[in-house]
Amino acid sequence: MKKSKITMITAAVAAAVMALGACGSANSSSSSSSASTDAVITAYGSEPENPLIPANTNENGGGRVIQMLFAGLVGFDANGNAKNEVAKSIKANDDNTQYSIELNSGWKFTDGTPVTSESFTKAWSYSAIASHQMLNNSWYANIKGYDALQQDGVADDAQLEGLKVQDDTHFTVELTEASSTFPIQVGYVAFSPLPESFYKDPKAFGENPVGNGQYKFSKWTHNQSIELVKNPDYKGSFPAKNGGITFKIYSDVESAYADVQAGNLDVLDTVPASATSTFESDSSVQPYNKPGAAIQTLIIPTTLEHFGINDEGRLRRAAISRAINREQITDKVLGGTGVPAVDFLSPQTPGYSEDLKGNDVLKYNADEAKKLWAQADAIAPYGDTQLNLYYNADGGHKEIFEAYANSIKNALGINVAATPIATFQEMRQEVNNRTLKGAWRGGWMPDYPSAENYLKPLYGSAAADGNGANDGDYKNPEFDALLVKAAAASSTDDANKIYQQAEEILLKDLPVIPIYNKKNVGVSAQGVKGFAIAWNSYPDFLNITK
Repeated sequence: MKKSKITMITAAVAAAVMALGACGSANSSSSSSSASTDAVITAYGSEPENPLIPANTNENGGGRVIQMLFAGLVGFDANGNAKNEVAKSIKANDDNTQYSIELNSGWKFTDGTPVTSESFTKAWSYSAIASHQMLNNSWYANIKGYDALQQDGVADDAQLEGLKVQDDTHFTVELTEASSTFPIQVGYVAFSPLPESFYKDPKAFGENPVGNGQYKFSKWTHNQSIELVKNPDYKGSFPAKNGGITFKIYSDVESAYADVQAGNLDVLDTVPASATSTFESDSSVQPYNKPGAAIQTLIIPTTLEHFGINDEGRLRRAAISRAINREQITDKVLGGTGVPAVDFLSPQTPGYSEDLKGNDVLKYNADEAKKLWAQADAIAPYGDTQLNLYYNADGGHKEIFEAYANSIKNALGINVAATPIATFQEMRQEVNNRTLKGAWRGGWMPDYPSAENYLKPLYGSAAADGNGANDGDYKNPEFDALLVKAAAASSTDDANKIYQQAEEILLKDLPVIPIYNKKNVGVSAQGVKGFAIAWNSYPDFLNITK
């Protein structure tokens, strides 16, 4: 289907933009017809890395909260189909470099102030200013004027040149490069609107956020819980069917699972390694196990000695990859709740391929791993240096990372250690501060329905150096050029062919090592209704009742 012009975004149009099995971003909903209830749902959570600001949240703990507090221009149902929220229409010019956006009138933030065009343009501009140090800074890189906001001395209230406000319900966006996926990219939380109160004290706002979504913020007791209540003034397409959500913060998944068994926690969107083979037959819980869109990786930063993107580094990265027995780990440790990765996407994502040139590097072969490591040693001896594989201890990853370490150690005969960091928040802080000396656990859940979303945020040069989710600081101009070419493609099929070419570059460089695609698994307590896991691997919170 030709994508020369995009008008009003509907579920049908979004499906044409990218046919989709399980993807999306800010909001989700299902067609459940169960009656509304005032019951508050308790859900598993982890302590957010940062205060609750959309553009500064790109991790799981904060992400599941933010998506419930803010409504963007578009939202997504449980299957990943896009539908307008605050936007009434999003229209493109003939080459997808300019967009005209009209808003629905009457939307308000939970402080009673109106949602206007400036609620979006000011928020995006503020977040694009490098000195504001927003983790999602790179999401605005394609808007005209972005580069100017990356310089020193930029005014605190500087605006992106490509954003023009006509009136309270009309604004335009000018891009520096064609993007046929822009109308669904804006469903990601980084493109949320912000009220004027944010700019008076961003730090205080992050502790007590004001949004326009299905829920209102109530209370954050750090390291214990985050409480949201239903927003009676929400007027979008995805209303909540419960009275609120309380995210209970856990330091380990075993405790959360025990609480579901005892009826003290309503929903848990994972299972501990100790329960992977038993949770589906456990009569004290309601199990959930379906294909998912998340991928788990091992990130090796390009700055790690002996692992640069050069001849030695590529050989060592390939050796580590071939030394990991994915089949055995997904079968024995994960109990079938994951499937070995064969590319950088997920099986639910259009563009996914099992036939990429060079994907043999993702298959276990101890002899080939030894050979590659020896070739690297011929360039520069590795010696007895310990390779640390870092993971967050509060996420149920201990057994998995010990299996990684043992597999690598047995194949290569080197010193490898599975090294825990107490919490996900602490690990993310070390990742963002670039203080980890080793490899670490990576994972990704899609933000909008496109192969682009697995590639550009994680491996694009603009998202390196703390400007996005490219935590390993990988940079390859050839890869970047293919992303630009794919975004300007005239059809989804053409774009996906180009994205596959980009993936073949990644298979040579291995900035991260894909390990497995995680199934959507979880449990709910007896008596809970409507528990399902949506396109983005988060629970479909809106439709859970009891």
